[in-house]
This record gives sequence, C-alpha cells and structure tokens, in this order.
Amino acid sequence: MGENSWVVEVNDKVNRLPGITRDEEKAWQSHSIYKLPACVTDLVTDRKESVYKPRAISFGPYHYGESNLDPMEAHKERALLHFIERSGNPLEHYRRALSGVVKELKDAYDSLDDKWKQDSEAFLKLMIRDGCFMLEVLRSSSTDLTKNGYASNDPIFSKHGMTYMLPYIKRDMLMLENQLPMLLLRKLHATSEASADQSEKSAQRSEESAQRSEKSVDKLILKFYSHSHSHGSTQPKLDECLHILDAYRTILLWKDSVTQTQEFTPHCKEGNNSGDILPARELEESGIRIEKSQSTSLTDIQFDYKGGILKLPPICMDDVSETMFLNLIAFERFHAGVGSQVTSYIYLMDKLIDNAEDVNFLQSREILHNALGSDKALAQLINSLSKDVVLDRDSSLNKVHVAINNYCHELSVVRMTRGKCPKWWAALMETYFRNPWTFIAVVAAIILFALTITQTTYGALQYYQALNNSPSLPSPPLRRS
Repeated sequence: MGENSWVVEVNDKVNRLPGITRDEEKAWQSHSIYKLPACVTDLVTDRKESVYKPRAISFGPYHYGESNLDPMEAHKERALLHFIERSGNPLEHYRRALSGVVKELKDAYDSLDDKWKQDSEAFLKLMIRDGCFMLEVLRSSSTDLTKNGYASNDPIFSKHGMTYMLPYIKRDMLMLENQLPMLLLRKLHATSEASADQSEKSAQRSEESAQRSEKSVDKLILKFYSHSHSHGSTQPKLDECLHILDAYRTILLWKDSVTQTQEFTPHCKEGNNSGDILPARELEESGIRIEKSQSTSLTDIQFDYKGGILKLPPICMDDVSETMFLNLIAFERFHAGVGSQVTSYIYLMDKLIDNAEDVNFLQSREILHNALGSDKALAQLINSLSKDVVLDRDSSLNKVHVAINNYCHELSVVRMTRGKCPKWWAALMETYFRNPWTFIAVVAAIILFALTITQTTYGALQYYQALNNSPSLPSPPLRRS
C-alpha cells in the first residue's frame, strides 16, 4: 500500500513539474550564501584550520553559537549600542525597516536551520547585531571611532584593536559561509541616516535616502579594501553585489576605463586546447614575452599573437590570499551565472607556476609580489589553490590558453624547419641581454677579455721576434790535443 502511495505521489509531482521547476528556479536565484558540502571542504583537510570556517567572529546563522567564536558576541553588543546611539534612532526603527524584507534575508541562505526559519524575531536580532558590527568595522578604515564614544583602549575599535584584531576579522569577512546579505547592510545604513520622524512621511525622500545610503555603503567597502584596486577616474560599481565577498570579487575584476588595455584577438583556430601551457620560465625560453598589464584586474590577461606577448595583472599574495581565493572559487562554483573569472585566473597561474624559479621569474617581471615568505611556499600555495579546478571552455581565458598553445606549436615548427635559435640560446638571451645594464656589463667583459688576449698575444710575438733578431753567439774554440 505504501509503495502504491509513493507511485501516486511521484505521478502527481510529474504532472506539476513545470510549476515545481519555476518555484525551484526562483528559490535558487534568491540564494547567495552557501553552506559548503564535504566534497569541497575535504579538499583542504591537510590544513590545521579550515579556510572555510571563521576563526575569530561569526556573521550570520551558519556559525552562530560556536564556542570558539563566543568571545566576540560581547563586542557585537557594544558595537550595536554605539551604532544606535550615534544614529539617534531607536532600535525599533531598525527592526521595523528589516521586518519588511525578512523573507528576502532568509532566502539569501541556501541552508537555513528550522529554528531561524520559524523564529523571525531571533533571526532579525541576529541580523541587526551582526550587521551593525560589520558596518562599524567597515567605517573603521575611514573614521576615528574613538571620537564616537569608543574607549581609546577598546579591544576592537581602537588603534590597537585595528592593528591586532582587524586582520582576523577582515579575513573572516571573506568566507562564503560567513556572509551577510548586502540588502541588510544597505537597510541598516539607510535607517541610521534617516531622522526618526522621516521613515513614513515621504516615500520620495526615503527613496533618495536609500540611494545615498547605497553609495555610502559602497564607499565604505571600497575604502576598506582600497589596496585591492587601482585608483583611477572611475570606481567599481557595487550596486548589484550580493554580499561583501561578492563586492571583493567585483573589486578584483574591475578594470578602470583609463587603464584598459587593447584586447588582442588570437589569430588561431579556437577549440584546439590540446595540452597544458608551459610554465612561465619555459614560455619565455620558447619565445613568448611575459609582461605586466596596465591594471590590477584579474581579467586583464591578454595575448598578442602577432608579437608573442602575454600580459598578466600584478597581484600581491599574502597570508589572506589562500582563504580569499578558495572562498571566491567556491562562490563561483555554487552561484550560477556569476561567472568563473577568478577560477580561470587561478587555473592559469597554476599552469604558469611549477616551482620557485617560476615565482622568482614572475617577481622579476613585477607580476607577483610575494608577501607570504619563500618562493617555494608561494609556488606550493598557488598549486594547492587549483585542486579540482577546471577551465571554462566558454571563458575568454580559454581562448588565451588556446592561442598560447598554438603559438608555441608554430614556433617549434618554424625552428625545426629553419634551424632557428635552440632553447639554450633563448635562455642565454633571457639571462644576459634582457636588462640593459647586464648587457653593458657582458659586452664590457667580452671587450676586456679580448684586449687581454690581444695584449698577451702581442707580448708573446714581441718576445719571439726579439729572439729571432738577436745575434748568434760565437762558437767556442777547438782544443788542440
């Protein structure tokens, strides 16, 4: 009987499949903060601490209540009090502003526990407290918070706290499971700037206030992560970003209109991506010149097929890079439609870096800035980031990959047919004739060596000539017997 009821249930769902599919599509579209499955987290089990789990502070419901993160809850409560006191608006104004979007805030989480789904008041309390704390952290890079009531020796919001605690908080803010919806931050900031009696008087004024707040939040984020993008005439647009991690990704991919480089079209057959590209050192030895791009955008990767020049953006790798890149890759993996630019960049860098020599070479080109430690450690880090990573065949970087492979193949064919410069000669040219001062030193050494040989030869010739021109000594007289 149970089996027959299951058959009826499945048949009923099949008949309602179009509607079910539409509901599922809408739900999936709302999700932006994901609980990562074991198939992803197990890739980094060799590390002492997971790069996907916060170590200092929790934001949102996924890691709330974990014992190692409890000490930060008191700091959140203190930040909430300062935030509300400074705005002049009571807590009720914030609760009312968020109660109208509580469903959207819940839908942002793809794996929300039933206790949060059923208890909206507890969920709102969590959102307000965590959101106010995050806004206070964002403001810390542009405001002296001690002027807003915080003690000069505050563990978090003081010069000392910003020096020693902020790096840990900053790192945890870039974890996918530890995100807050951008909608939350914008609502809280808009409410804090609105006067207490304005909230329901004028819809037009409220809309204008929300727009100003949106720009203000964007400015806070850009200032907080100002090291991640070049300062040009335009700034990244964060209006469609879903959370801080998405905003950070947008900053990394931003290419300023002033520094945009010409996009080279690979003159080769597309879709012929056979084999991996060579590491950076071997690419140069094969005849491909590697240079620094004009912008820091991870998308500013171009290959000039005519000139054989590969341009790569400069980037600084430090202690936070591993956490940041792995969480960005996870976000691109689970959020359909966001793109795969960061994943493609890491895929390419893994191919270009095989060992410490490749790291050292890219540093000499000002493409890599190693703030991590040894070149070997950085090479191992970049290689570890690409575990279980594939290159999207529809991405623009795949075309670059194809073009490089075809260019190397054509070079090898030309050299085989014409007998042109072997690999050792290309290495010699790279080592001694790329830098003008090195070139001058080598030429001077060759001239000095030639002069020494000439002087030695000339001295030897003079010696032998003197011997030939000297008069012969008379023969000794014969003795008579």
